Amino acid sequence: MDILAAIKREERKLEKELDKLNRKLSGVRAAAKALGHSAGKEITVVRKRVLSAAGRAAIVKAAKKRWAKAKKQAKKIKG
Repeated sequence: MDILAAIKREERKLEKELDKLNRKLSGVRAAAKALGHSAGKEITVVRKRVLSAAGRAAIVKAAKKRWAKAKKQAKKIKG
């Protein structure tokens, strides 16, 4: 199979998909414009939440406590 031909087919397929998505985006923008000014606001990027070292330590401690409890229960059942 000719690699160049396969790349060209893939390029045409992606171009069609891009056109379809652009049409959908235009429709969404038109709907937002029809709704008024409140819909025209840009979507802000959600910032990554940061966990403090103390918070992480507390979570680790609680997880270890849960696992110890589970192991203790398993030991009781087993034997």
